[in-house]
Amino acid sequence: MTWVKICGTTNLEDAKLAVEAGADAIGFVFYEKSPRNIDPELARHIVEQLPDHIEKVGVFFGQSQSRAFDIARTTGLSAVQHYLAGSEGSSGVPLRAVTDSRERPVRLYMTLPTNWILSDDARMAGMADGFAHWHDGMPAEADDQIPSAPLTFFLDSGGSGQPGGTGMVFDWRKALPLVETMKKKVRVVVAGGLNPENVGEAIGVLKPFGVDVVSGVEARPGKKDPERVRAFIDAVREADKSA
Repeated sequence: MTWVKICGTTNLEDAKLAVEAGADAIGFVFYEKSPRNIDPELARHIVEQLPDHIEKVGVFFGQSQSRAFDIARTTGLSAVQHYLAGSEGSSGVPLRAVTDSRERPVRLYMTLPTNWILSDDARMAGMADGFAHWHDGMPAEADDQIPSAPLTFFLDSGGSGQPGGTGMVFDWRKALPLVETMKKKVRVVVAGGLNPENVGEAIGVLKPFGVDVVSGVEARPGKKDPERVRAFIDAVREADKSA
């Protein structure tokens, strides 16, 4: 089944709603300029009341990875989602799993600015080539640093000024060759502009590991619409049946 993340959660009511509707992951945005920004202490309070099987993902933009992992540990998050700036490309991604002092793993998810990638054919070809040769030539001594589970990359339409929640989609069909290459080496999660009306098409075209939604299930920024949350997850499950 397609993995579903409901992001931009700012309150316990919406978190519980997403869990009850069948979400696999709840996302919290730690970015002060976002209308969905959440205080770490409030996030910790919400995380403590969620089931263990639900992934709790912190979304970070502009902070260092060390700062992001500090917040993840104190908040009880299970994963950090880090936005890569365009110039970073797919390089410099840590291979070693990060753990806190109690050896609780905190997964690292990476987000790529997909519209920036798709805007230049040479850039897209270079990105595809990079993923096609993922881990090629890796020295034998590095084998123990490669996670047993595939790394996860989010493809989002957000830009440098607003990392997510824009309500804009990227060109799924243009991205298809890149996504097909990526899926051979990493997990791909589609984000950006998804909603109950179009998520089935996105899944049908790209067949990703997962989908991630924010504005498409909101009544207003930071507050979820219960009917749209349920409709979104129902649409994902219907798409799964058709796959």
